[in-house]
Amino acid sequence: MAEIQLADVFVEMADTLVDDFDVIDFLHGLTERCVQLLGVSAAGLLLTDQRDTLQVIAASSERTRLLELFQLQTDQGPCVDCFRTGQPVSVADLTTTDRWPAFTAAAAEVGFAAVHAVPMRLRTEVIGALNLFDTAAGPLDEGKLRIGQALADVATIGLLQQRAIHRRDILTEQLETALRSRVLIEQAKGVLAERLHLDMAEAFTLLRDNARSHNRRLSDLAQAVVDGSEQVPPATRQPRLL
Repeated sequence: MAEIQLADVFVEMADTLVDDFDVIDFLHGLTERCVQLLGVSAAGLLLTDQRDTLQVIAASSERTRLLELFQLQTDQGPCVDCFRTGQPVSVADLTTTDRWPAFTAAAAEVGFAAVHAVPMRLRTEVIGALNLFDTAAGPLDEGKLRIGQALADVATIGLLQQRAIHRRDILTEQLETALRSRVLIEQAKGVLAERLHLDMAEAFTLLRDNARSHNRRLSDLAQAVVDGSEQVPPATRQPRLL
């Protein structure tokens, strides 16, 4: 069953190579698939912009996104090291390392005890890193780390889809588009959270579900919410069964 699920995920990810695809939704899907397939508690994804500066692009939860932002602000953490070296980083118990004191304290504060990072590579060029977090201390077995790296590699190919795979200018354009979309989505989350009295995670779920149900790009809907041209209705609560 696990092998079938893994095969389905790779088919799902590879299918995005056929046509133009929603980069932000694609990468959020990657973090969610990592949680499902690897048995980790959360995942986050950092990519470089046109100035080779790391930016948070996707995360499986709001607390993970905030921790990734903190990692960039303090310029320390496993994802930063993974990006700089191009090598995987794995710490089974964060209480046993003094490599990143600020990051370790912040991770413990939000309940993470172990972390693993794999590079997003285009041949020898590293364009980002994928972070895997766990609330329980312990190693991630070699097989799961290899699957995580494989998912990161497929995602990298997805960013360089179609004939643009050898063209760095297209990669830069895609990453810049993703970063602009990320800003719009964060703004839309704030609008929905304030208007509908939701937390940020609930606001993102509502935004994403509405985009998917109407077959729209997430960034397009976010732009409409921010400029006020569209309203996203609150989620319909299902009646309880007696």
